Amino acid sequence: MKANKTTFLVFIFLILSFQNILRGEADPLPSWNQGLIKDSIIQFVKETTDPKNENFIPVAERIAVFDQDGTLWVEQPIYTQVFFALDAIKAMALGHPEWKHEEPFKSILENNLEVLKNFKEQEVSKLIAATHSGLSVNRFKKKVRHWLNEAIHPHFKKPFTELVYQPMLEVIQYLKDANFKVYIVSGGGQEFMRAYAEKVYGIPPEQIIGTAGKVKYEYENGEPILKKLPEVLFVDDKTGKPEAINLMIGRKPYAAFGNSIGDKEMLEWTNSGPNKRLMLLVHHDDPIREYAYGPNSKIGTFPEPLMEEANQKKWHVVSMRKDWKIIFPFEKNP
Repeated sequence: MKANKTTFLVFIFLILSFQNILRGEADPLPSWNQGLIKDSIIQFVKETTDPKNENFIPVAERIAVFDQDGTLWVEQPIYTQVFFALDAIKAMALGHPEWKHEEPFKSILENNLEVLKNFKEQEVSKLIAATHSGLSVNRFKKKVRHWLNEAIHPHFKKPFTELVYQPMLEVIQYLKDANFKVYIVSGGGQEFMRAYAEKVYGIPPEQIIGTAGKVKYEYENGEPILKKLPEVLFVDDKTGKPEAINLMIGRKPYAAFGNSIGDKEMLEWTNSGPNKRLMLLVHHDDPIREYAYGPNSKIGTFPEPLMEEANQKKWHVVSMRKDWKIIFPFEKNP
């Protein structure tokens, strides 16, 4: 009798689920565990897209911004862009014997991981600008894509482009389906991210804002090109993020997603506007499926004052361990 009752309840659940699908109510965030954060994301989208709701946002004003490293994909043990820079420098080392005695090239060639962990994203951009100056923007992007097609993460033994967070991909798609314009606003190199962001995240290059290097308009074999120069034009980190959003977008976002102290000002600025807003920080607390790090990490630092500010201002802090059923797309959703 008990078994029949259980079977009946499961049957009813399946019918209700099927009815929800028919009504267009399929779960938009299937990789998220049920809870406050998942409910808050769904509620935010429903309220801000309902013309009858006081929190309604006109389509033209629906802007959401995401940090990349540590928010959309793995940033440990060092940034993906650092791995790219390492391989580029090693490939060029034979032509630069002086690098064996010059920093940061010396530490790079010696694979000194502790030194590399101190590199900030914008410092990596400077390094890339120095080692790739003279290349056209298009040739640089081709180098990035070629590298990503072959490079393997040392811990996960997977291509870097597979180490994206499935729950965040679902949030991006959910927002896009609700006519939000989604931007990546990251301290990483702008041209580096533009080489793969559309393929990996479905976000076009014109919606990628990052640390930018200077370029120069020239001619190569009679054709106009933009040549990369060994100079940084803009650092898109901390206070640079809201400054870049204002410069490049011209509208204040209604939703902001980050994971570290480098995203604080972006969330503060987004939060300062009227009407309903959504602020979210990813907390890396899953040493089994990914990594566990926070206040003492040199990469993706999440200090206690940031946690206190998030709690005080009621920003959502995602526990990767508790809130996400799976982390990567290649995992099987339970």
